[in-house]
Amino acid sequence: MPINKNALIRYQALDRCFSNPGRRYNITTLLEVCNKALLEYNPNSEGIQKRQLYEDIRFMESSQGYGVEFKKIKEGRNTYYSYADPSFSISNNPINELEAEQLKSAMLVLSRFKGMPQFEWVNELLPKLDQTFMLGETQNDIMSFENNPYLKGLEFLGQLFNSINHKKAIEITYKPFDKDKFTINFFPYHLKQFNSRWFLFGRNPDYKSLTNYPLDRIMEIKEIELLYEETEINFEEYFEDVIGVTIKEGRVETIEMKVSKKLWPYIETKPLHGSQKKKHTDIEYVYMTLEVIPNFELEKLILSYGDDIEVLSPEYFRDKIRFRLIECKKHYD
Repeated sequence: MPINKNALIRYQALDRCFSNPGRRYNITTLLEVCNKALLEYNPNSEGIQKRQLYEDIRFMESSQGYGVEFKKIKEGRNTYYSYADPSFSISNNPINELEAEQLKSAMLVLSRFKGMPQFEWVNELLPKLDQTFMLGETQNDIMSFENNPYLKGLEFLGQLFNSINHKKAIEITYKPFDKDKFTINFFPYHLKQFNSRWFLFGRNPDYKSLTNYPLDRIMEIKEIELLYEETEINFEEYFEDVIGVTIKEGRVETIEMKVSKKLWPYIETKPLHGSQKKKHTDIEYVYMTLEVIPNFELEKLILSYGDDIEVLSPEYFRDKIRFRLIECKKHYD
């Protein structure tokens, strides 16, 4: 079970008693020490009763607790408690078995981010945790994340992460798909993943506008001695009105669509965008809207659902989708 602050204070107070060879402690004196510690932490504390103290001792003995082995000496009506091993202390094993398993589960989740250099420390830390807390080996992975460890450019993630974090200007060598490579100075601001691909957002010192570069087209990155110019852009808000990474000059528009009844359960549980709203239904379709800035990624997303989604308005955006479908049909005529 999770250990709250009051319980931790009691366990630490008991630990000091059990490991003190210069004094003997029975239930009465242990209760006094615990309540004094609680009162020092919180002057309004009402303390605990003997029943709670016995439960604390049983928990410390259990494998879910600290696995303590006690030496109990009975004299008349009193029983005196101490550690069987005088060198033992819960400070030498600060987490219990259950917490150790929870910690390892959390670390294993992080370790699933394969191919991301900024998480390499996880793989280095796991063996240390195994050795320190005797976490042992896990036979099966419980969770898997969608990622592509063979994607080009992943080797730059750690370097870019640090450049953004420490506000360092960089020089990028970039090779577009259809042009010669070029080199630019760049102020990196943000990394965003979309559709299993990473994009670097920032600004060229020669221009005011924000731009982005996919990492799989970057050939080389190096830090340069150039005064870093910060941005006031809140990237959470920056991407709020778009799908993907393409930010066009434009305003948020209401995109009206109708979705087939068979597709709707998927769209309802995995919305196309946070602004998605259901308007009404008829026998065959569910009618909905998105409040977004139309872009290339939105077009591709709608087309990916084929004949199960139809754009109704605005007219110019409906025409864009119609044109793409006509061009696609030509390939099969």
